[in-house]
Amino acid sequence: MSYAAIALVLRPSAAGDPELLMIKRAEVERDPWSGQIACPGGRMDPIDPNLEFTAVRETWEETGINLSIDGRVLGTLDDLTPRTPSLPPLIIRPFVAVVKPEVAIVPSIEVAEAFWVPLAAIRETTAWSRAMVRVRGVGEREESVFRHGDYTVWGLTHRALTQFVELLGA
Repeated sequence: MSYAAIALVLRPSAAGDPELLMIKRAEVERDPWSGQIACPGGRMDPIDPNLEFTAVRETWEETGINLSIDGRVLGTLDDLTPRTPSLPPLIIRPFVAVVKPEVAIVPSIEVAEAFWVPLAAIRETTAWSRAMVRVRGVGEREESVFRHGDYTVWGLTHRALTQFVELLGA
């Protein structure tokens, strides 16, 4: 079993409602999560001392945001594992972090897009539903989703967001 970490990065907005950083992963042939909407994150390297370090490192590598300088990690959510047998066996730990409002995103080649989603949009119950999604190597299937504009979040990221919303009491 290998390990990975993601970061649910929050920042205060000018309007006062916090925003969550989301990324659209770049299209990469060997990446089973290629093209999906996600939170920054990735696999633990052998030299990473712990999964929090992995979340901080991956956020830096993918978005240019240094959580050690421009923010801080608040805590974790429950570990997640893929439910699809074709995906690699992983334990993924979601970390929740906050950053300064003026932090700049500098996406790496691993990231096609990076954007902020207001927590008000995440709390909106009509944004949560079931929909057909394209599953790499499988085709289409119905999944629980969160929608924000043209973006559809499903799978592991959807499960992490669901935990986060439950924690907020929304």
